[in-house]
Amino acid sequence: MISHIRGFIGLIVCTTMSEWKTSSHPGPSLLTAQTTQEGLWMSCVTYSTGQVNCKVFESLLEQSTDMQITRALMVISILLSSLAVMSSMAGMECTTCMDDKQQLKVKVAFGGAVLFVTAGLCALVATSWYGNKIMVNFHNQHHESQHHSRYDFGKALFLGWAASSLSLLGGLILFCNSKAGNSGQYGQYAGPSQSSAKYI
Repeated sequence: MISHIRGFIGLIVCTTMSEWKTSSHPGPSLLTAQTTQEGLWMSCVTYSTGQVNCKVFESLLEQSTDMQITRALMVISILLSSLAVMSSMAGMECTTCMDDKQQLKVKVAFGGAVLFVTAGLCALVATSWYGNKIMVNFHNQHHESQHHSRYDFGKALFLGWAASSLSLLGGLILFCNSKAGNSGQYGQYAGPSQSSAKYI
């Protein structure tokens, strides 16, 4: 359950971070007057004096289609993860929720596993797509000019990849546990029927 919670928290932090991509300044001099960072909701500029100036993206229509799709996928991933956390907690054997309905409890845990895997896939697609756009623009600007600032991968992308991996791993583990629990319930049900058949 720890990996599930870590993946869920990681997705939230990743989505709200402003470091999805950072400015890269290649050239003979490594000293730059400012560093630009851009996320899904805002962009920040850090000056050499230490001053940080952030600007929130006000209009949704001003952003590119890629940005809007990435936002939507990350928000969907967070919503699915929140539902998955509640479902998996209700389906855990250590909880007293639905103790009188074991078959339903196993199905709820299985649903939580599916939600975790789906959330992880949504986040993985969003971060990989965004990262691919950064890489393509980086190489295109490299051929066009050597003096303009270029964007590189930010910390949020690496956190997003880690969080999506944890969600996928947690979902697969929960899936295996729910299948094992379902098999146990079936075995407990099938046993008496076989023994009673002997008396018949």
